[in-house]
Amino acid sequence: MLQFSVITIIISLVCSFSVTAQWTIMRTDADILVKKGAQQIYNLQFDSASANFSKVRQMYPEHPAGYFLDAMIEWWRITTTSSRSKQLDDVFLEKIGKTIEVCDRLIEKNKFDVPALFFKGGAVGYRGRFYASREQYLKAADDGRIGFDLLMECQKLAPQNHDVMLGAGLYNYFAAVLPEQYPILKAAMFFLPSGDKQLGILQLVTAGKRAQYASTEAKVVLLQIYYQFEKNPTEAMKIAQDLFTMYPDNAYFQRYLGRCQVQLGYSAEYEATWRDIVRKCIEKKNGSYDLLTAREGLYYVGVGLLNRNQLDSALRYFYKCDEGGRHLDEDVSGFTVKVNIKIGNIYDLQGKRDLAIMQYKKVLAWEDRQNSHNEAKGYLDKPFGK
Repeated sequence: MLQFSVITIIISLVCSFSVTAQWTIMRTDADILVKKGAQQIYNLQFDSASANFSKVRQMYPEHPAGYFLDAMIEWWRITTTSSRSKQLDDVFLEKIGKTIEVCDRLIEKNKFDVPALFFKGGAVGYRGRFYASREQYLKAADDGRIGFDLLMECQKLAPQNHDVMLGAGLYNYFAAVLPEQYPILKAAMFFLPSGDKQLGILQLVTAGKRAQYASTEAKVVLLQIYYQFEKNPTEAMKIAQDLFTMYPDNAYFQRYLGRCQVQLGYSAEYEATWRDIVRKCIEKKNGSYDLLTAREGLYYVGVGLLNRNQLDSALRYFYKCDEGGRHLDEDVSGFTVKVNIKIGNIYDLQGKRDLAIMQYKKVLAWEDRQNSHNEAKGYLDKPFGK
């Protein structure tokens, strides 16, 4: 699960050691292209980013930077798309493989080639995170081991570089947390250094504040950690707001902001956030404002309206949310289950008990998701709001 920043590959351009003339030249004439492309990735402007990174590869065909950045576009496509097409997976793995191949050629000539070590570490790290997301945990652990060794080598050569703390923080946190959540990893990580969760968070916070190039990615990882693993929506919301302010075209960051507001009970704020998301989806804004995002937005706007007793309006949003699920899901999703319970709740409040019972029985016919069966049975025994 060792992850590196989209822009971490430029660490090599700021390290305090001698580099060959090729890297020095790249630092002066490709840095603008790289920074601009990274900004475009975070704003999910993939075609524009691809054009800039293509120029980098043309200018420096033997340098790993352009290849790695090109692979990062595919990573963010996978991260933000509603599709689970294997074609996206294959393209990502192919581009990561090309990056590693370019790095290996440089390392064969010079095993202390720091740019190649950094780029390879980033490529292996992202591949490991990809495997973990696909529940291929043994492959993920193996890439974690390789990535950790590369990171330690780089850290020896650039000990004061704050960008390196991104990788160190990721390793320390996830090496401590993941084996507890996924016992299969305990054996796979037996020969690896143990992690330190608190140290990992501290390193990521430092990278988020001080890293020259990896600060954004460090914040992205901290957002995921605080929201998903630490269950701390207060800290997660601060980061989500910061990221969304920096990248206002990124639905991924805006969704996290809205989710944190929901968890914290900020009713007016989350309804406004999700309304804005729904509007952008209707307008087909760039930045992953797609049907998947629209469904989530429709659900939470409906919840806000229900909480304000705007029953007819809430019902319209829930109907649209339910309709979106039929287009998106092969199997009944958690959102579909939740929205149908909410529809039943509204029918109960409207005094339409027969319709409410039909909704709750529909939920019982589906797979149990997040205690949905007990919830539906409870409403069958006692109408919502009574």
